[in-house]
Order: sequence, then structure tokens, then C-alpha cells
Amino acid sequence: MQIQFKIIPAESIDVVVPLVKKMSNPSITEPLLLKRFKEMVTQNYECIGVYDAEKLVGVSGLWFCTRHYSGRSVELDHVFIEDAYRNKGLGSKFVNWIQRYVKSKGYEAIELNAYIANEPSHKFYERDGFQKLGYHFVKEIG
Repeated sequence: MQIQFKIIPAESIDVVVPLVKKMSNPSITEPLLLKRFKEMVTQNYECIGVYDAEKLVGVSGLWFCTRHYSGRSVELDHVFIEDAYRNKGLGSKFVNWIQRYVKSKGYEAIELNAYIANEPSHKFYERDGFQKLGYHFVKEIG
């Protein structure tokens, strides 16, 4: 394995759609995901890829903001690593790389949301020092 972590340029954001589709709601189509990602890259958003040589095997979005309770923070979004690359320490290396990257940009905290049913991810994040602070609620208004 030749693992590298790289920022995915905005003009190449379409490469993440197949990976994110694997973890998203089945009713969200690939064309809709692509449309949303093309809009996201125009906001305070970056996307980091995990590459094995030239093959994209993992991804995480980063939303940059300032919050009253955590200061300058980055929210991890749609964190995903292909099944064949899991349970090999790659997730910890990825989060550590992200932490160093965002700290170098002057950010103070990392936050994320995890689906309630995704217990393995909860255990992973807790082992990595994340603390549960609350629930994330969504209400569609469209």
C-alpha cells in the first residue's frame, strides 16, 4: 500500500461521488450528489482524499467555521474508507493527518456527526478522543 492524503481540487470533486454514494441515503442519486458537491466546493468546504497509489479509497469533507462553543472549528463530513482498507489503522492516520492540517490553518477543534446506528464509528471516534456532546437533528422543509 502506498497511502497518501491529498486535498481534492474543487474542479475534480466528482471523483468522490461513487464513494459517498456507498454511505448515503439510497434515495440520493449520484447526479444529485454531484450537484450538491459542486455547490459545496463554492462554500467553506474542502475535501480530503485517501489514495492508495492513484486509487481513491477514502474521503472526508471539511467544513470550516467559527462556533460559539468551540471557536474556530472544522466539521468532518461524509468520512468514508473502503471496506478492504478498514481495520488497518488507516482511519486513525487519516484523522491525525486532518488534525495536523487544520491545526496548521489555525483551527482549534474538530467536530463531526455520526449516524446513531453506526456504533462502530462511535467507538472509533471515542478511542480517538472525540466526546459526545449532543444530538444532531434535521428537519426537511422542502
